[in-house]
Amino acid sequence: MRLLVHRKAKRVRTKAVVRHRLHVTKGDTVQVVSGEFKGKRGRVLRVYPKTGRVTVDGINMVKRHKRQTQTAAGGIISFAAPIHHSKVMLIDPKTNVPTRVRRRVDQDGTVERIAKSGEPIPRSR
Repeated sequence: MRLLVHRKAKRVRTKAVVRHRLHVTKGDTVQVVSGEFKGKRGRVLRVYPKTGRVTVDGINMVKRHKRQTQTAAGGIISFAAPIHHSKVMLIDPKTNVPTRVRRRVDQDGTVERIAKSGEPIPRSR
């Protein structure tokens, strides 16, 4: 394995990148189970496997001051910031409540997520 060297600092990254195996994917409907936004539901907009975080629509909204450029207008913009994947639970399609999921490998080798109710949760890709 070749070591990654940063261009500006000329330092070597010694720690290997760990990709987290997440239970949610882009497009899933989830509910926040802990923290400031506990109880709110939203759709997963983006998944970050390297950091183990997910961005949920309407959750953890932050504001940033954007400078005006020749092509884009400036002002205060608000967008959803990522939260840790352990703070969200997948919504069971049958009972419409948050549930834990397990994985099942079918005969053809595809991995399927199964809710506590036994209902398969399709991956929206």
